[in-house]
Amino acid sequence: MPKIAVCPGSFDPVTLGHLDIIKRGASVFEKVYVVVLNNSSKQPLFTVEERMELLKKVTEDLPNVEVDSFKGLLIDYATSKNAKVVLRGLRAVSDFEYEMQITSMNRKLNDNIETLFMMTNNQYSFLSSSIVKEAAKYKGNISDLVPVAVEEALKKKYENLVQLD
Repeated sequence: MPKIAVCPGSFDPVTLGHLDIIKRGASVFEKVYVVVLNNSSKQPLFTVEERMELLKKVTEDLPNVEVDSFKGLLIDYATSKNAKVVLRGLRAVSDFEYEMQITSMNRKLNDNIETLFMMTNNQYSFLSSSIVKEAAKYKGNISDLVPVAVEEALKKKYENLVQLD
């Protein structure tokens, strides 16, 4: 049976921290589905389609990574892909409590799917999409926080938003 993992997130936008987890996951699993979720509790900057396009660009050198999206329960998506693992990145202890709640609920829904937590590289332990968006909005240097394609997309997005004001 192939080792399949699902790596979910909002990826609004994808950062080098996300990419670190995706690449390391791709070296462990035969197939990794990087899945963009539409988190109803957040107001995204990029559409689901834009986030998927950016993820496809920055993972094009990883042949065993497939980018997808879903609505609904993650555990149902993982089951539909025959995944046995949900791959989640952790930056700090503060992430753990939230992740533990999600993992506990997922286990209750389907105890055949495990969650694997992977610690992010220390250089990205402070990094979040929110921090990147804030810095980009005010033209801060984000070149060492996101892939080039994402940096360009953020600049374009904020230029268009400023023109609309």
